[in-house]
Amino acid sequence: MKNIVGYSDKISVCPGETIHFMVSCEVSHYKATLVRIIHGDTNPDGPGFKAEPVKSEFEGSYRGRKQVIRSGSCAIVPNHQTFEKLGSFSVQAMVWPTTPGQGRQSMLSRWDSKSNAGFILGLDDKGGLLLTLGDGTGALEHVATGRAMLAREWYFVAATYDATGGDVCLYQEPLKVHAKMDTSAELQQTAKVKPRHDNGAPLIIAAHYAQTRNGRTETSGHYNGKIDRPVLANRVLSRVEMERLRASVSLSSLGSEIVALWDFSKEISSDRIIDVSPNHHHGETVNLPTRAVTGWNWNGEEMCWRHKPEHYGAIHFHDDDLYDAGWEADFALTVPEELKSGVYAAHIETDDDEDFIPFVIKPRPGKANSKLVFLVPTASYMAYANEHTGVDGPLAELVAGRVLPLQPTDVFLNEHREYGGSCYDSHSDGSGVCYSSRLRPILTMRPKYQSWLGGMGSSLWQFNADTHIIDWLEQKQVDYDCITDEDLHYQGYSALVPYRVIMTSTHPEYWSKQMWDSLDAFKRQGGRLIYMGGNGWYWRIAYHPTKPGVIEVRRAEGGIRNWAAEPGEYYHSFTGEYGGLWRRQGLAPQKMAGVGFSAQGFDISSYFRRRPDSFNPRCSFIFDGIGKDELIGDFGLIGGGAAGLEIDRADFLLGTPPNALVVASSENHTPVYMVVPEELLANAPGMCGGESDLVRADMTFYETPEGGAVFSTGSIAWSGSLSHNNYENNVSRIMSNVLKRFLDDKPF
Repeated sequence: MKNIVGYSDKISVCPGETIHFMVSCEVSHYKATLVRIIHGDTNPDGPGFKAEPVKSEFEGSYRGRKQVIRSGSCAIVPNHQTFEKLGSFSVQAMVWPTTPGQGRQSMLSRWDSKSNAGFILGLDDKGGLLLTLGDGTGALEHVATGRAMLAREWYFVAATYDATGGDVCLYQEPLKVHAKMDTSAELQQTAKVKPRHDNGAPLIIAAHYAQTRNGRTETSGHYNGKIDRPVLANRVLSRVEMERLRASVSLSSLGSEIVALWDFSKEISSDRIIDVSPNHHHGETVNLPTRAVTGWNWNGEEMCWRHKPEHYGAIHFHDDDLYDAGWEADFALTVPEELKSGVYAAHIETDDDEDFIPFVIKPRPGKANSKLVFLVPTASYMAYANEHTGVDGPLAELVAGRVLPLQPTDVFLNEHREYGGSCYDSHSDGSGVCYSSRLRPILTMRPKYQSWLGGMGSSLWQFNADTHIIDWLEQKQVDYDCITDEDLHYQGYSALVPYRVIMTSTHPEYWSKQMWDSLDAFKRQGGRLIYMGGNGWYWRIAYHPTKPGVIEVRRAEGGIRNWAAEPGEYYHSFTGEYGGLWRRQGLAPQKMAGVGFSAQGFDISSYFRRRPDSFNPRCSFIFDGIGKDELIGDFGLIGGGAAGLEIDRADFLLGTPPNALVVASSENHTPVYMVVPEELLANAPGMCGGESDLVRADMTFYETPEGGAVFSTGSIAWSGSLSHNNYENNVSRIMSNVLKRFLDDKPF
């Protein structure tokens, strides 16, 4: 099993910039070297693994140390004297628990775990409301309603403590009442333990304080579910006063008695929580709990949180949320001027294990070493980061059409859920993972990794499939630069200005609005686009406005999804933009590349056959040296053909330009290939390969204004055929023809 893993603080760097590497190693020593990744696919039928060693300042041996990931989200409010001086107090909130009965969970706490001092309002083992009191000397008292709450139902919960006589009141009131199912409770009891408030601990929402280590606050007892409008008061509030606070009545009548009232509908796009009381006890969220979610008072009148934020005053916390693993750096690289642009990795290895930490070396802003740039799809890598579909997906083997051989990485990730999930996974409470960060080891973005989709000799996915393109460029001695789509997002059109041609990856699926607009501007200004894959420009994403290296995906309305966003939660929390498919927003992939996602299947790939348009003089250069009836790509490392996995078709109703030529199409796909759901208005037979004309990949070409052009392959599997027969084949020939003409300055 793995004993060494790592990650970096950046995904791309240019000469002169420094990148840091964080490593966890469970043996005494490891080696670190720098390599340039050329071909990451270990399929024995292909060229094999290729990595070029590069001398670097960090090369050498290092002492191993284990570093731990602390997953689980919460909100932390720094300690303050007003908390320390509490005597009597009241706490209340609206809560929507998602895993009641699955262990104790802390909802609102001021608790020091070392001395057992303070209070915790949370859930007991059975899912009922629990107030824990501790005096700091070892005496604990638990006051519980003893009645379990229902999952995914809103409750008003509150607790009061009277320091004079020790009287405790608990309130557990469901927002909905169900016949013959009473989950409400009200309890009055005299406590023997007097909570100690001068414990030095922060106030924490959705967890409780465990300890501080290396400057980081560690928490425990994480809560799963939503919390809305939590309140802390410095006396016992009446039930009427509590109701007024819940209903957002002005605080003026309660004055200084309200220590804090946190309104989560404020600054939703940030990581701050805002206390609207005069005390301003603001705090910060940790590990990115989900925001822009419906609150207890949401009624469907407004679907966009920006228009009615008071209906979105909840935060959804999860015990497995993760943003930044928070490891300490072990070594760094300041990129030398002489290193060429490309995909690199820090190779870390022990005697019996290894890991690669990939990153991109890009040119300095505004500079270019070539007319061609390869756009590395790091957003798509992040969307699939550490996915568990092969283990968790109940239909995974039906989708793949065969028994799935799990790889060691899949087993490791299944056993170490603290490494975080992908945007295809669900949290432990069943809600979808809508955020994904690169500030953690992403073991699915590694050379040599074989996807759960089939492993060696069958399906290949994402990073290593993209190295087929890099390997082909190297073999053909084509000069190229690399930049990431994250660079494109932040730098915009200026990142593309130095280039004549952009070549995409095999699966550029996830795009922000900034990325889309920049590439569209590049096309309109005469740039040339070569689309090397399938299912591109599919999901709209957002990047966090202040936190680096994290994306957001809202699975709204349609599309192939492992989970669906809750009603009312279709808008990104980071930006307020509508989420879901680009197609649902009037920007189908056909408008960008001429083709868009049409069908998918993961068993056997097929081939392309030339169409009448291929004989049009406008595109004769594409088929130079290709026979009239020649089957194109009836070979390859991905499913045995060039047309497979996810395939795109032209559709003039969806935006394929009217001047586009459909020069070739695939055929004879197996019944495992299914039409994508957004194409269906109703379920009907005949939507599989061999039955529906929609199950096909189209190869297209069209010219753009200002002398530019677009060529699209329409298939993820296409690049897996490039190396066949020592790179001498018709797929490779077509790409050589296209690239030669696209690099030519002569306008189309």
